[in-house]
Amino acid sequence: MPRKKPQKFFQAPKGMRDLLPQDWVFWDKLVKTSQTLAEDYGFQKIETPLLEDAELFIRGTGATTDIVGKEMYFVKTAGAVSLALRPEGTPGVVRAYLENGMASLPQPIKLFYYGPMFRHEQPQAGRWRQFYQLGLEIFGDSGSVLDAQLIQFSFHLLRMVGLKKTNIQINSLGCPQCRPTYRKAIVDYYRHRKEKVCPDCRRRLKENPFRLLDCKEEKCQPIKAQAPAMVDYLCDECRKHFKEVLEFLDELELPYFLNNSLVRGLDYYTKTVFEIFWEEEGAAQLALGGGGRYDDLVKELGGKPTPAVGVALGLDRIVDLMKKERVKVSNGPNFKVFLVQLGLMGKKKSLKLFEKLHQAGIPAAESMSRDSIKAQMKIADKLGVKFALILGQQEALDGTIIIRDMQSGVQETVSQEKVVDELKKRFKK
Repeated sequence: MPRKKPQKFFQAPKGMRDLLPQDWVFWDKLVKTSQTLAEDYGFQKIETPLLEDAELFIRGTGATTDIVGKEMYFVKTAGAVSLALRPEGTPGVVRAYLENGMASLPQPIKLFYYGPMFRHEQPQAGRWRQFYQLGLEIFGDSGSVLDAQLIQFSFHLLRMVGLKKTNIQINSLGCPQCRPTYRKAIVDYYRHRKEKVCPDCRRRLKENPFRLLDCKEEKCQPIKAQAPAMVDYLCDECRKHFKEVLEFLDELELPYFLNNSLVRGLDYYTKTVFEIFWEEEGAAQLALGGGGRYDDLVKELGGKPTPAVGVALGLDRIVDLMKKERVKVSNGPNFKVFLVQLGLMGKKKSLKLFEKLHQAGIPAAESMSRDSIKAQMKIADKLGVKFALILGQQEALDGTIIIRDMQSGVQETVSQEKVVDELKKRFKK
């Protein structure tokens, strides 16, 4: 007889993955720490749809960016509207800020979000097609102190989750007043060297010259290193703003260095841009996040001119580093008691008692599917609980329960009605 072909299971799409229980102990620590810190900094949580009008990103993120031109997932719909899975969070938050009338509230508005983003790029270590970002956005204030505060937040968060080998790269991209002069300088520089750069850079020279500084191709790096620097072309206002940001960072004693080729991969940035890197001896730098000021984006998306600044951190990479650095995390719930049941009556009473313990704030574990007391006690011992609560057929009929001290082995029978109070007394000892 011909052999049966082995059954083929469905697999996650290329570049996407499952986050398993052993992963979530790290994710929980990072997400909870992020939310607490964001709230301490005065940010309020917002959540926007995974799907947005594709035009939002074409106009916001930029039609000539790799994110929109090469990596965005477009979604076919029955109607005429073209939708896209969000490749980043900022345009959606700007849309929500405008749509929900936040521009008329007292400013600044400080918002944070956490969730999945989607980009159809080549999967590799630390880079997924579905990835998670933490983002913070501040609307309605042009103060340079806010640029520094977002950098401070990012640095502080990474320290709190055990990542200390980090540094900051920073640059200024100027504003619409001083950028044209720099644009001319960069075009003139590259025009005489266009035969020596990659095809993408030759395209960028025509479409968006600032993207030339974002090229990662090895052959283009020596040319990029000698390119004119934007800081030499800043107007007085932009120079003052950038100087203040650096002075704030000096005051905070945060390690940074100027990177004249740092432009970020998004078209909406003005003035300050920055990235946070993980730096390890003998290894390539790893970008953990970045951000900057985008004072023209709100107007570009239909609002009044509104200064704004934001940051986004790549949570997947941060979790990978937390694992690599063996950051201490909780191994799950810290159970204090284990419910051991025997027989149908014991199960029924245990199910009710489990809810009662939960409502009283006593973390309890159980194994309702098992009938063997020996097997259940083995699990209780493995979990390291302080007490086992044993409820069999006889206890169910009597309205009692056995409390067993797992360390001493001493057992005591008490009323089911009083077991919660009795446990609370024992936990206080």
